Amino acid sequence: MQMTAEHCPAPVPPPGSRGIDEILAVARARLRRLDPERAHLAYRSGALLVDIRPAAQRAAHGVVPGSLIVERNVLEWRFDPRCPARLPQAVDYDVPVVILCQEGYTSSLAAAALQDVGLHRATDVVGGFAAWRIAGLPALGPTPLHHRAPHASPVNAGRTRR
Repeated sequence: MQMTAEHCPAPVPPPGSRGIDEILAVARARLRRLDPERAHLAYRSGALLVDIRPAAQRAAHGVVPGSLIVERNVLEWRFDPRCPARLPQAVDYDVPVVILCQEGYTSSLAAAALQDVGLHRATDVVGGFAAWRIAGLPALGPTPLHHRAPHASPVNAGRTRR
């Protein structure tokens, strides 16, 4: 029988540490989170819609056409206006940035991190891409990670019909 975390006693946390639920609640308290419809309106009005999901999630679930793909591990560097590795869109601290992840958890932490950098208008999408899809908003895909060539019969491979 495999042991799961719920069957194991939790270790005593070190003094001053916070659990992820508390960290998430504190991050969300700072944000003016947008439901998918409001996020779409913000995007159509000029906000940057930034998809931070890894390539495998985008391939498996789809993408929002025109969204800016910036994976989570480089987000702060790409949006800090004082960083040499910033994107051309990171022109100042007033840029409206709406972060999108798969279900709306990681995006809250990411938006709070951008606020820490100084982008005071950073926020995220409640429910993430999953909620965006359910709302029927524009999306493309899913698409396979690796495109395979159509199967050709080994007998006819390389031959053309005349």
